Amino acid sequence: MSDDDNTLKRLRMRAWRRGIKEMDLILGPFADTALSDLDAPMRAQFEALLGENDHDLYQWVTARIGQHTAQAGRGPAAYGPLLDRIAAHATTRLAPQ
Repeated sequence: MSDDDNTLKRLRMRAWRRGIKEMDLILGPFADTALSDLDAPMRAQFEALLGENDHDLYQWVTARIGQHTAQAGRGPAAYGPLLDRIAAHATTRLAPQ
């Protein structure tokens, strides 16, 4: 197994084992399906994001859902593009069929 594979596996595990279940259900599926598509800098940013407080992170992501980044000021600006991707993924995944 390569270092990249080990890193992805570790990040997926951390995404699914958060402090609150709501973040498990947002970050886990994102990590499962979109994490391997992120470039190295954004993947490193995702790893940093996993160190943030779950309650703050939940507010940052959910404020963006359905807002088309109108809430771009919500949360640290450095995380903005990544939070937008996570929110878009959650919106698509949870949309009624």
